[in-house]
Amino acid sequence: MKLLKAIVRPEKVDDVVDALEEAGYPAFTKLNVVGRGKQGGLQVGEIYYDELPKTLLLLAINDDEVDEVVGVIKSSALTGNFGDGKIFIQPLEEAYTIRTGEKGI
Repeated sequence: MKLLKAIVRPEKVDDVVDALEEAGYPAFTKLNVVGRGKQGGLQVGEIYYDELPKTLLLLAINDDEVDEVVGVIKSSALTGNFGDGKIFIQPLEEAYTIRTGEKGI
């Protein structure tokens, strides 16, 4: 199992969620976050934005689903501009459903 963390633009999150659901991945956790990437913020005229709003999506997926889910997120979150986001993938040792006690995703 893997834990996929996707940081995307807030205005693209509905597109990403819809695309994931259409591809058969309806389960996720969504958090509103702020941060900055390699570009170090954003300068618009004389105003400098040190931290920008983003949305963090967390998905627990099976190992064989990683490539498909990454592809869905990349294609649905893309604007072609700086700040489109990042995807991080980590090993996930165990998962349990609280209501049933069932182990696994």
